[in-house]
Amino acid sequence: MKKAVYPGTFDPVTFGHIDVIRRSANIVDELVIGVLVNNQKTPLFTPEERVEMLKSVTKDIPNVTIVAFNGLLIDFAKSQNANFVIRGLRAVTDFEYELQMAQTNRIIDPDVDTIFLTTSLEYAYLSSSTVREVASFRGDISKFVPEHIARLVEQKINQMK
Repeated sequence: MKKAVYPGTFDPVTFGHIDVIRRSANIVDELVIGVLVNNQKTPLFTPEERVEMLKSVTKDIPNVTIVAFNGLLIDFAKSQNANFVIRGLRAVTDFEYELQMAQTNRIIDPDVDTIFLTTSLEYAYLSSSTVREVASFRGDISKFVPEHIARLVEQKINQMK
């Protein structure tokens, strides 16, 4: 069985993330989306909220599960019995960092490979931080995230002001 983890902060989940999730789910038997809990960052949404957002956008994909995690990605992959780590690449700058991480993970555990998927061109510019920034200035984020996620982002930003 081919099992992969797709890690990220997903703060919030974007159309770019959803694109990589759908494509990844088509090439593995089981895909575990790992929601990173990073105590050094202050995300807009709690880990539980991010898990719920991901569940809502993947409810029609039967081979996807969502789990929050902290610590090393490679340890999370091992805990999920995953053979692969999925990473999305938007630009050459992503590749340099991701290649270094993939090589480090391969040294730590040679049994876990990294699969790089280039994002679809229509989402190559898109990041969660871009979504948060546009939303913080009350800009329209409907082209970046599903409608219900846009409402959640707007509500959260309004609560913070």
